[in-house]
Amino acid sequence: MNKNIFSQQKFLSLPVIGIIRGLTIEETIGILPYYIKAGFTTVEITMNTPNAEQIIRLITDEFNGVLNIGAGTVCNDKELDLAIQAGAQFIVMPIVKESVIRSCVKQKIPVFPGAYTATEIFQAWSLGAEMVKVFPATSLGPEYIKDIRGPLNQIKLVPVGGINIDNCLDYMKAGATGLGIGSQLFDIKKIREKNWEELSNKLALFANKMKQYSEQISIS
Repeated sequence: MNKNIFSQQKFLSLPVIGIIRGLTIEETIGILPYYIKAGFTTVEITMNTPNAEQIIRLITDEFNGVLNIGAGTVCNDKELDLAIQAGAQFIVMPIVKESVIRSCVKQKIPVFPGAYTATEIFQAWSLGAEMVKVFPATSLGPEYIKDIRGPLNQIKLVPVGGINIDNCLDYMKAGATGLGIGSQLFDIKKIREKNWEELSNKLALFANKMKQYSEQISIS
């Protein structure tokens, strides 16, 4: 059962979903204190990570109330059940799978399906998605988010793929509600080298850039 509920307010205070894929339990526990210290509030463990359910369960116990903790790469109902049993507070998908979305809506668990075209994005939202993951955003770029937001401005979009410290604000200025970021935050090589200082500095730089932009928006 979920230990606490996904906090939209917490997410919007620093609108980034940090995507952890392929890290061990020990590596995940090692990096998260630096992630939290930098000011990040939301993290996703992909279900194709070895021992994903155990990691979700452990970090939910460890960081209860501090982080929004979700499950990513959820593609079917079985994975959804495993994620929810582990304590996932939100669900991220790479696809639009109607049964998974409807099940999340029924259980009042925020779900962010992955969609690419305007039709897929609208379908995901119509089924009850709280936000729609625009994936892969790598080849689409910020202009695509701006174009989609024209006719579909009621839909909250979270681009994922190819987002880094140099282009993150371009996506936000284009109308993204938040961003999904993986290896640019969680460099597996540096984590395995336990280069905590460099990792911590990079996390802080990324977080501060996002925070400064959010502050400017709130003032204007």
